[in-house]
Amino acid sequence: MTQPEPLIDDNDKVILNRIQSDFPIVSRPYLAVADELGLTEKQVLERVCRLKEMGIIRRIGGNFVPHKLGYVSTLCAARVPKEKIEHFAEVVNRYPGVTHNYRRDHSFNIWFTFIAPSMEEIDKNLKEISQETGIIEILNLPATRVFKIRAQFDV
Repeated sequence: MTQPEPLIDDNDKVILNRIQSDFPIVSRPYLAVADELGLTEKQVLERVCRLKEMGIIRRIGGNFVPHKLGYVSTLCAARVPKEKIEHFAEVVNRYPGVTHNYRRDHSFNIWFTFIAPSMEEIDKNLKEISQETGIIEILNLPATRVFKIRAQFDV
């Protein structure tokens, strides 16, 4: 019996390790990565696109410190009946200030982060979400102290 083809190969792993942190801020970042890894820009781009299509890469983008840009952030937790989870997540994800949205094994089973210019805007958005979804129990848990961790996964 033959072994199934692996989802990713060594070049994919090297690319994933390289682009997680210190992404090149240049006009052609994938060319810079390619030059470092001994690949072509086309190879890197094709592989990154394939990894994104496979769901291995969720997003590529910058991370900013909200308060340094004049924004506020909060963690929200909602108690959502199982049959309403998909709709609730869809509604929440429409808001551009939502950066993470996860299902948890807890009575408050949906947790998401919200960033906006003011806490008033977040409160307004949470009320809209509640009205549209019928979910009343949404906790707004603003940060009182911020801890930033660097999540780097060695693939």
